[in-house]
Amino acid sequence: MSNQSLPVVDPNAVACCSPLTVRPMDPDQATAVAPMFKALGDPVRLRLMSMIASVPEMCVCDLTPAFDLSGPTISHHLKVLREAGLVDSERRGTWVWYRVKPEALRQLGALLDIPASRSG
Repeated sequence: MSNQSLPVVDPNAVACCSPLTVRPMDPDQATAVAPMFKALGDPVRLRLMSMIASVPEMCVCDLTPAFDLSGPTISHHLKVLREAGLVDSERRGTWVWYRVKPEALRQLGALLDIPASRSG
């Protein structure tokens, strides 16, 4: 696993882009969106994202037991999701609660949209 840090993504980065099937992205657009896809490209982070997205919010105390990984490893994966602009977090006492950023998922979905005229 790489120790390379991902840049914090601007939540409006994906809004700039038409669906991939409409026109090619320019280099700046691709650079802005790639960290989101990179964050979701890891199986643990993809599972974490699906767990968080399936409820209004979720405590890290409920996420950690679902994996055969240490707490610090789970925290690292959650940090990557947060820095990619996919989730928000809020500390309440000793626990951190996570919730999905719906607009980020909507924007990624729009980016991957295939117009009905192209499906077939």
